[in-house]
This record gives sequence, structure tokens and C-alpha cells, in this order.
Amino acid sequence: MSLVRLLGKKTDKILYTTPSHGQRCFIYEPLKEMYKLDISETECHDPQEALEMAQLAARSIYHTYSTTFLTNGSTSGIIAAVLSCTQVGDKVLIASNSHPCHFNAVKLAGARALTYDLEIDEEWGVPLEVKPEVIDYYLSRYSIRTVIITSPSYEGIISDIEEIKAICERHGAFLIVDEAHGALYPFSELLPLSAVNIADFTVQSLHKTAGGLNPTALLHCNCEIDVKPALSMFTTTSPSYPLLASIEDNIAYLNSREGRKEIDNLVTRLDKIREKCRGCEFFGDDPTKVLIKVPGISGYELSEMLYEDFNVEDEKTNEKSTMLLCGIGTDNKKLDKLQHVLSKL
Repeated sequence: MSLVRLLGKKTDKILYTTPSHGQRCFIYEPLKEMYKLDISETECHDPQEALEMAQLAARSIYHTYSTTFLTNGSTSGIIAAVLSCTQVGDKVLIASNSHPCHFNAVKLAGARALTYDLEIDEEWGVPLEVKPEVIDYYLSRYSIRTVIITSPSYEGIISDIEEIKAICERHGAFLIVDEAHGALYPFSELLPLSAVNIADFTVQSLHKTAGGLNPTALLHCNCEIDVKPALSMFTTTSPSYPLLASIEDNIAYLNSREGRKEIDNLVTRLDKIREKCRGCEFFGDDPTKVLIKVPGISGYELSEMLYEDFNVEDEKTNEKSTMLLCGIGTDNKKLDKLQHVLSKL
């Protein structure tokens, strides 16, 4: 039985267990329906078995050795991956501008971080891709156990995962890819190639572009390493089963004909917007990250203009450019609004 179906079942047992709200005491009324689904590991529910089945189904969808549901964001996946493949004293190669969780994962593992700087595009003010030759340089000179890279970047810059993985294999290093912003990639040929079936470990955030609730995410593993012992060291023994069930449904939707069609429609519409809106310039490899700049004004000025004059808030801004993030929730009405706004710049 799936988690979604399990949470929809009623029990005739009288529960003197956690959670103490008993699915009846709705203290925060807006989440009344979530209270009804909030169960624990009781004998009459036995949600662990349903969770295992849901994760096995996800493994089949993604064609991985294992796919694990996360309810503490991609951060927990990065930490679990590093703890699973490194030992105390090992060297881990990461970019100097990496997400803090990369550095924290290395610290928690008792490993040592070696860092390198990414090239910055001066016209756009954003870091560029990880160069395979840089990875090869470090792996050739140091005994490095693990490499962590971020692809796509926050602004939608893609690195050559296949080439980097080949380099890691030659040097006997594990490859972890932070693909937090690329959860849609496995479900559309119009999007960049996903790392899910290439890297040893890939982490994706469903809540960023794939329509998931904060902070749902996935940890994919392509090597014969069990990530559960690492996860058990820092994740709660009382997980949110409503959030876990939402992950199951989220993946099923992305993999459905309707979901794939929705993703393709999003990409197609965004491509057309880029063709029609000539007043601003576009950059990046991921069409769902609308990275723009307007000649003559800074990224911060553009951000303020969007907010004050068009009632639009962007995702990320720097001195040169501004990025608006799109995903499953960016429906045709929002896309029409985006086209209207960009056409006025």
C-alpha cells in the first residue's frame, strides 16, 4: 500500500499514542486537513512499510540504486551523502562559493575541504560552470576522496556532469551533485541532462521548481552504498508522514503524462517569451531560470523596478542581473504576466 492511500484510511483503534492531537485537535485551523493525516509509527498504521514501498517505486521511476525521501531539504541529502562515502581525514573538493551545507557536511564527517574558485561572468555577475580540467587538476595532485559540485547553479548554469564523473572514476573519487534546482530534469528532454543516473549521489529539492512543499527533497544513489545509517544519525525518528506522502504524489505527478506535458509547456512558453521580449537580455542554460539584464541599469535597479512598478518579486539579484525562478506552479496566467512585464522593459 502506498503512503497516500495509507493516510487516507481510517482506523477503528483508539490510540493513546503520539501525536497527541489524535487527528482531532486542530490547534492551527488552516492546517486542519494536515492534522488529520499526521500519524506516527503505530502498529495499526505501520507507515514504515508503506514508505519503503513508495521509495522502491521512486527507485524504479528514476532508475537508481536507491532513492530516499527527505523532509529536511537537500541539505540533509548532502550531509548524508558525504557521511556515507568519506571517513575522518579524507579530502573533499568543493567550490569556494558552495552552499553552506557542503562545508558543514565536510565538518560533520571529520573530513577536510579543498576549495577552488569558479570563474565569474563579468557581464552577468554570476559564477560559470565547473571546468572538468579544474577537477582533473586537483584530483591529479591530491588524494581526494569525494568531489561535490552544484549543477545547475542558482542562476541556471550547467556543468558537464558526464565528463566530471569520468574524471572522478579515473582517480577513484566519489561524485556528489547538488542538483537541488534541477528536480524537473529527469522528466523532460527540453531540459538539461540530469545527474541522477550519472553521479554517485544526486540531491534534488522538490520544493524549488518541481511543485513540492517546503522542504521536501530526494537523495538518489547510484553506487552500492546504504545511506540510511548516515541519515539516521541526524534525522528525526518522528518524520512527517503527510510531507513524505506529498513526495510520493509529487513524483507520481512529475512522471505522469499530464506532469511531463506541463513541464514541456512551461519550457516552450518560456522559450517563446525569450524570443518576443527584446528589451532585455537573457542568459543561462536552464530555461526555468529567467536570468535577465537591461542595458543601462544595474541588477539591483532592475529588481526594484520589477517590485515597485510591476508588483513582481525576483528570486535572486546581483549588481549586473536579476533572476526570476519558474517551475510547476508557474501557470499560464503567471507566464502571461511575465511576458507582459518583460515586454515593457
